[in-house]
Amino acid sequence: MKSLEELKAIRERMQGQVGLRSEDSSQTRVVVGMATCGIASGARPVLTTLSDAVQERHLDNIAVTQTGCIGLCQYEPIVEVMEPGKDKVTYVKMNPEKALEVVEKHLIRGQVVQKYTLNAENIK
Repeated sequence: MKSLEELKAIRERMQGQVGLRSEDSSQTRVVVGMATCGIASGARPVLTTLSDAVQERHLDNIAVTQTGCIGLCQYEPIVEVMEPGKDKVTYVKMNPEKALEVVEKHLIRGQVVQKYTLNAENIK
């Protein structure tokens, strides 16, 4: 068991590190739902594909992160793209191939891939 002083020191040190992770408000955020339903549906390879693709293409203005439950289990894996000054785009039933298409078309060219969005009529 650590002493109260040691715990306070750890807390202060960790709070400083959390501050370093704050995101730039001009940065595009790509968030993958990684709750149990997302993981069971294949979210882990989607997250890996997105992260690798962003790093390989040196897209420094894009942060790929994960979150817990998004609340739409039947549409997992879910990827949300949040660009500054624009409406959030929610992609559903994603897989690594679709994720690469989203990187190329949406993140690089700025064209939303409508056929994979939550609003698409062809969700099956």
